[in-house]
Amino acid sequence: MSRRHKEDTVTTQDAFSNPVFRLGYGTQAPIEATQYPLTRMTDNYALLNALYRGNWVVQNVVDTIPADMLRAWFTLGGDVPPERMDALDRAMRRTQIRERLKKGLCWGRLYGGAAGLLLIRGQEDLSEPLDLSTILPGAFHGLYILDRWSGITPDMELVSDPADPDLDLPAWYSVTNAQGQTVARVHHSRVIRFIGRQPPFLEAAAELYWGESEIEAIYDDLRKHDNVSHNMANLTFRANMDYRKVKNLEQMLSVGGTAQQKRFWDAMQAQSVIRSNFALQLVDMDDEIHNTQFTFTGLKDVYDAMCLDLCGASHIPATKLFGRSPAGLNATGESDLQNYNDYIDGLRESVLRPILERLLPVLQMSAWGEVPDDVDIIFPPLSTPTAAELSKIAKEKTETVLAVFQAGLIDKGTALQELKKQSGETGLFDSIADEEIDAGAGVTWQDVTALKDPLAGIPEEDASPFAYPAVDVLTMDYKGQPMEKNGRFTFGKLSGERRSPLKRPTAGGKMSVTEARRVSSGILTDHPRWRPGETHNYEYGSYKYRIVVKGPGSYTFIHRKRLR
Repeated sequence: MSRRHKEDTVTTQDAFSNPVFRLGYGTQAPIEATQYPLTRMTDNYALLNALYRGNWVVQNVVDTIPADMLRAWFTLGGDVPPERMDALDRAMRRTQIRERLKKGLCWGRLYGGAAGLLLIRGQEDLSEPLDLSTILPGAFHGLYILDRWSGITPDMELVSDPADPDLDLPAWYSVTNAQGQTVARVHHSRVIRFIGRQPPFLEAAAELYWGESEIEAIYDDLRKHDNVSHNMANLTFRANMDYRKVKNLEQMLSVGGTAQQKRFWDAMQAQSVIRSNFALQLVDMDDEIHNTQFTFTGLKDVYDAMCLDLCGASHIPATKLFGRSPAGLNATGESDLQNYNDYIDGLRESVLRPILERLLPVLQMSAWGEVPDDVDIIFPPLSTPTAAELSKIAKEKTETVLAVFQAGLIDKGTALQELKKQSGETGLFDSIADEEIDAGAGVTWQDVTALKDPLAGIPEEDASPFAYPAVDVLTMDYKGQPMEKNGRFTFGKLSGERRSPLKRPTAGGKMSVTEARRVSSGILTDHPRWRPGETHNYEYGSYKYRIVVKGPGSYTFIHRKRLR
């Protein structure tokens, strides 16, 4: 670029401005006078305490989300024996972990920061890094919760190890007593942090690496809500107002004598007493009394707008924050609740999971004596389906697995494994053993549906189940099947080997084993999706059969009737 072009270069700023109508940047419009000063209200400890103790909306904002984050708690994924789960549950109940975590989350949201100290018997030197191998059985005594104003202060030295989850956070914390004296210096591995909203790095440094109070973000909307609410309450005193016309009132009050004004006020007071006691108003013949009533139309919409602003600022729907029922035609509140549950799920993953991942190994060492590698934290769904919804979910997922299995895309072992995975959501199939899954490896749908019972579900009296050779109905050789001249097979008696009829009589006459095989083959070919326990009618040849399905290729014949 030439020197001339360099000298002509000027700095420009893009903005809209219309000085004639006082619109946009740099004009005299009221909106252009708006400013957003940096207040750092999180540092105002007295104000935060007053708001939490005296305002129920603030209490709901602080307490609701931690309660919902811990409502469904968590489960452990992996091969954990039931006796170990019982031991872990007893350890958590004994140390009141759930209540302590809720307390830490609430104080972190209110004050912007709180900490939980890991209390382990036999480890009085808190300045040493936490070593899990030194935790003895039953040595964990829980969490000691301190908010940022109650005696815990981060040191300025930060963690510099890239592999440490506390990177760029304080490496040490000082615990002080009521007199301000330091009583302990705690290593960061023994501290569980609870913070509110995460500020940028420089603002976090200004807050001593704590967070921002949730109340600071909603404070302006909270003041608007409270002022509108109080003004609406005061307006109710003016809902019904009486006024009286008095002749020459202005002259009497301005130039009238003191005695005249006193007589006027005495008369007004006497009329007020009469109206209060007897609901009767007495006035002079020349005076007039009028009544004015106010309907306050539109105030509800204004108040609802203030409530919605608070809901948006706090990420809590009105049904939970204000205890309201869903408003509007056909409103159920399900979409609002679903959005809220999605937000809570995000907090469980980003906030609660790191806390549990630091706390769980300590609990495992105290309850089990070891930390398994294959144990994972699983958060159950927040919304609990009804019995009908749960049955529908289980049916649809089971049919999906069955359809994939029948299509030959997976084997029996994989199908059983997929069904067992659903146990956490549907409560079904949790009793499927790993041995059954291993035994089903490589077994296809064709292997399962192949006819293994030659009697087709019709047991012969006093006969062994292995009295007849196993025959695959799909590959039976119908030797001697009658055939027309055009090559089409017809129904009729088969030639070849014949067995004596079964001893068990059925309606319509006895039924031979050969006939049972032939009819069973037809049923399996025509209706492969009939399920066990179902009862059906089936026409084959000259007969109509009444059958009960025992399984794929296995049927019980309960009735046989010749067709007309």
